[in-house]
Amino acid sequence: MIEERQHVFYITTAHTSYWFRVTTHGQLEHLYYGPRLTPQDPTAVAFKHTSGLGSTVAYDEQDWTYSLDTLPQEYAGFGRGDFRDSPLILKMADGSYVSDFVYQEHHIYSGVAPSKILPQATDQPDTGSQTLYVTLRDKLQAITLELAYTVLPDSDVITRRVVLHNNTAKPLVIDRIMSAQWDMPNRGYALHSFAGAWASEMQHHVQPVTDGTIVLNSLTGGSSNKQNPGFLLSAAEATEDTGWAYGVNLLYSGNHESRIQHTNQNFVRLMTGINSQGFHWSVAPGEAFETPSAALTFSDRGLNGVSQHFHKFINDNVVPPAFQHQDRPIVYNNWEATYFNFNEDKLFALAQQAKDLGVELFVIDDGWFGTRDDDTQGLGDYTVNARKFPHGLPAFVQRVHGLGLKVGLWFEPEMVNENSDLYRAHPEWAVHVPGRAPVLGRHQLVLDLTQPAVQDYIVQQVSHVIDTTGIDYVKWDMNRHITDMYSPALADNAEFNHRYILGLYAVLRRIFRPRPQVLLETCSSGGNRFDLGMLTFGPQIWSSDDTDPIERLTIQQGLSYLYPQSAISAHVSASPNQQTLRVVPLSTRGNVASFGVLGYEMDLNELTPEERDEIREQTAFYKQHRHLLQFGTFTRHPAAQPQQFRWQVQAGDTAIAGFFQQHISAAHGYDCLPVTGLAPETMYTMASKPQRIMLSQYAGLLDHLPAAQGRTSIPDAQEHYTGTGALLATGVMLNNQFMLSGYSDQVRMLGDYGSTLYVIQPEQE
Repeated sequence: MIEERQHVFYITTAHTSYWFRVTTHGQLEHLYYGPRLTPQDPTAVAFKHTSGLGSTVAYDEQDWTYSLDTLPQEYAGFGRGDFRDSPLILKMADGSYVSDFVYQEHHIYSGVAPSKILPQATDQPDTGSQTLYVTLRDKLQAITLELAYTVLPDSDVITRRVVLHNNTAKPLVIDRIMSAQWDMPNRGYALHSFAGAWASEMQHHVQPVTDGTIVLNSLTGGSSNKQNPGFLLSAAEATEDTGWAYGVNLLYSGNHESRIQHTNQNFVRLMTGINSQGFHWSVAPGEAFETPSAALTFSDRGLNGVSQHFHKFINDNVVPPAFQHQDRPIVYNNWEATYFNFNEDKLFALAQQAKDLGVELFVIDDGWFGTRDDDTQGLGDYTVNARKFPHGLPAFVQRVHGLGLKVGLWFEPEMVNENSDLYRAHPEWAVHVPGRAPVLGRHQLVLDLTQPAVQDYIVQQVSHVIDTTGIDYVKWDMNRHITDMYSPALADNAEFNHRYILGLYAVLRRIFRPRPQVLLETCSSGGNRFDLGMLTFGPQIWSSDDTDPIERLTIQQGLSYLYPQSAISAHVSASPNQQTLRVVPLSTRGNVASFGVLGYEMDLNELTPEERDEIREQTAFYKQHRHLLQFGTFTRHPAAQPQQFRWQVQAGDTAIAGFFQQHISAAHGYDCLPVTGLAPETMYTMASKPQRIMLSQYAGLLDHLPAAQGRTSIPDAQEHYTGTGALLATGVMLNNQFMLSGYSDQVRMLGDYGSTLYVIQPEQE
């Protein structure tokens, strides 16, 4: 709900309140963002201007204690006495960079703020979403800023964006324009950011917010595996479950920038938006510039509370409406099984086995088109490889459909190889600087999506393949960063990066909006473009090319701070793993991937009968609990011991808890697993998911395990506990792990990389 009383704005969600007001001098003053409060006189929480500081500049000589440098602002101008980082660096029509925006008017509307060019959140029916538009005008020039605040009350999220209108007779040049900025008192904040690299995405980093400015950004042309656009702030003493915490993310897939500035007045200024490095944008007379939307949330239930708000927001308000809360299918992808070396008979044999194992969607990865027998050729072409598919791709898709499987295809539409028919016909469509030899990544160049002809080509080709084959799923990849940022179609190539992303959004909109039934999974060398912008077009993202489940524990936990498990595509792959050479039990590979959208990516011909049985059990378990695993409330329980992970999903009276360990030590102590969120007085049963211990890994140790003689696998410990929800929340003491004392059906034989899932349900009377 949004209310305005005497120029004080009260924005209220289910559990939070956000307040700001118009000052006597016309600036927007931030007042409060925290637990939900009844709208009231805000004087108690407002910053006081009862004394001035000797070195500050008074905004008005008649009000000498009022300084923009100490005012907690909603969106600051530049050059009028606020010496903190500004969200807006704008070359004005008079050639100066001085701006002074003050309140002009406001309007409140039902629903969300629409946009024709940028991704936006959508609202659910009858949830009371509203948008507040506050218009600020420059005191000298005919320039306005329109600040849009959209409240999504059930998700506890507020989105913000800015539209700059040039009503002067001269062009303006934007050097920086942030989507959102606000100032708030420091509560001893720590910054939680998520940086990494290829195959090591979303590593959780924590640092104190101290004097100075922390900058989180991307310059790769995408939202980047180097630095995700989302971040969190936690107040001193906050934990995963308690204390004040804030979350910020951006509905944008390009270069981004967030700035967290601690000032000498002990305030923290937060801002986020398009990366200003190398960015300039000319706004002609009568035109406007619109920023991406920023998503903000708050929780007094710690970091888990913030994550759960964002998860609900994404599931309810971000992913395409056709896939909101719709169960995602179990995937088989042929890549790690065949790479480029396949034909239709080999693929069909894999599809038959995948169907037998419980898979629901068969995905043909790279290599189905052109001369694509390796990664040096063929990108940009869409002619089906007749040698691999002599009967044509539509016939093969129909054949796999006949097995009762859905079918998907991999595409990389934004790229081109020099060895391709497309490049030979249109070298001018590849991004390069005239006179400079372009640098290549993965043997490929980037297609210039700022050019309408290139957009048309991609839309026509991808749409034609989807429509003629009848596929159900598209995996959209983008396997290199963008360099040599230049387009002959642009008057100013400082606009290239943003215009490229606008071109990408236009292409995705034209292909998938008319085909809402097609499941789109986006990808960029793994999680190089894992962001809210891409999730508005497709409901899931390939999170990493590293399929090692022990690495994935860190990656998927990092993702969980910002994104729900329904968006995290996770595959079970072969062991030893193809990225790390690590040997990991099949049970753990399945358990980790089950906390996401489950898939398989391995050569099924190499599976033993025991492994096939184990996978059938995994897919059956996943189908039984799929909606809970994909859409249940996700909770991270802090590790009781180093290198342990404890995850939980819960919906109503049912929960699944996961215990994972990366390494084990001798004489290991006890393991405790809390289960929270259940009805305190209801009686529950907690039972471990049955799983197999594959005995081939133990070699000579089998001589000391009489129960293993003559067998290829034995069951892991079967645990069963009962108790009220209040009891389980205190932590369940699990059975002992193996400690040199031999095997029994009560000993958890986990070892390095072991894991167990537990199902918690109300006790049957």
